[in-house]
Amino acid sequence: MEKVTVIIAKSDNNFMACVEGLEGFVCTAPTLEQLKQEVEEGVDFHIEGMKADDDPIPEIFQNEYEFDYKWDVESLLYYYDGIITRSALEKLTGINQRQLGHYATGRSKPRPIQSKKIEKALHSLGDELISVSL
Repeated sequence: MEKVTVIIAKSDNNFMACVEGLEGFVCTAPTLEQLKQEVEEGVDFHIEGMKADDDPIPEIFQNEYEFDYKWDVESLLYYYDGIITRSALEKLTGINQRQLGHYATGRSKPRPIQSKKIEKALHSLGDELISVSL
């Protein structure tokens, strides 16, 4: 099954999603759960409209596919703000809290190496949490 990349970003009061390979498709929603539902329903609707207009359908959408959601750093930190503290993120990533705050508010964008550092730290935490038994 093909994977279709969906980029999640933060807009003023919502989350926004763009679907790679599907020009002109953007949707917004106030929560991540609603955004995912909007993407799934909206992509189908968008493709049906393309078919009705005799527009070419990108090859990836002509077979079975699943969505692969990818975050930008700002929206990820915004989403988990209050769940994972900046102090905890500093311990996990080695990036100071002030800089993490700049990333979370969009005042600055992390370099790719910093983004990977955050991603790797969160994956490591996830692996550790999955192995917990009580």
